[in-house]
Amino acid sequence: MAKVCVIGGSGFIGRHIAEQLVREDHSVLVPTRYRETAKRDLIPLPTVDVVEADVHDGEMLERLFAGCDAVINLVGILQGGKPASPYSDAFRRAHVELPTKIVGACRRAGVRRLVHMSGLHAGKDAPSEYLRSKADGEAAVMSVRDELAVTIFRPSVVFGPEDQFLNVFAALQKRLPVVVLACPDAKFQPVYVEDVAAAFVRSLDAEESFGRAYDLVGPKVYTLRELVQYAGRVSGHPRPVIGLSDRMSYWQARMMEWVPGDLMSRDNYYSMQLPSTSDAKLPFGIVATPLEAVAPSYLGGATRDARYSAMRLGAGRGARGS
Repeated sequence: MAKVCVIGGSGFIGRHIAEQLVREDHSVLVPTRYRETAKRDLIPLPTVDVVEADVHDGEMLERLFAGCDAVINLVGILQGGKPASPYSDAFRRAHVELPTKIVGACRRAGVRRLVHMSGLHAGKDAPSEYLRSKADGEAAVMSVRDELAVTIFRPSVVFGPEDQFLNVFAALQKRLPVVVLACPDAKFQPVYVEDVAAAFVRSLDAEESFGRAYDLVGPKVYTLRELVQYAGRVSGHPRPVIGLSDRMSYWQARMMEWVPGDLMSRDNYYSMQLPSTSDAKLPFGIVATPLEAVAPSYLGGATRDARYSAMRLGAGRGARGS
């Protein structure tokens, strides 16, 4: 049994990773700002300990990591607020400064295994702040690969029962007579959350993954329009989808920055200029799960959070694409 600290373990992907770690007889430590909320979601898992902590405090990270065999970092944000050069302070804090602090705390606490989640096509010359900041986070992690056994995963959009992607599109179409969609031809290769979780968990003892980065994608490429139409059809509320031109997509994204809830931004628009696709196969013998094999089981009853997001989104008469 190993002890694994999962930073971001109370989120959508983190909960699935925690569940798989427990099934593999590992003990799991999940630090969070809101212990009671996270504990409610994770309490059925017998070897998960949820603690209230500020993960941006380097000294606290060191104390959390003491006695841990591995650390998994899942923290990421899609909205960065006011842009700066080369990206906003919010992106810098979540995607660059936090991984740097995690690396330092691992070294001081004697943790020798670190698994980090980045984003598909992260790069220093990428069109969005999100992807550029993710690239700098990767660099911080890979800078210590001679000292720590590090692995990076770069997923496309992740789907599953609690996702805020397909669920939002389904809930939106229950409320609106038509969907006005930015970047309708943007391409995605959605990957199932359980496949993502399996990659993280199996990588812990996979020496061939040390010092490497992996793209995580599903078996099929879709346009954003196709995904929205599929969510509406399977949920029983298909609506006409009006795709906006590139210029109008940009202006919709700009206007949506004024809608409460961080539903879409120009940076999301810039991210969608790159296809979120890859020719890579899932590692460790994992067979990618088709979206059609899973989504019908949950799209009929979109989650409460997705319905709330759709209510806010409906006020802006648009759909989020990233």
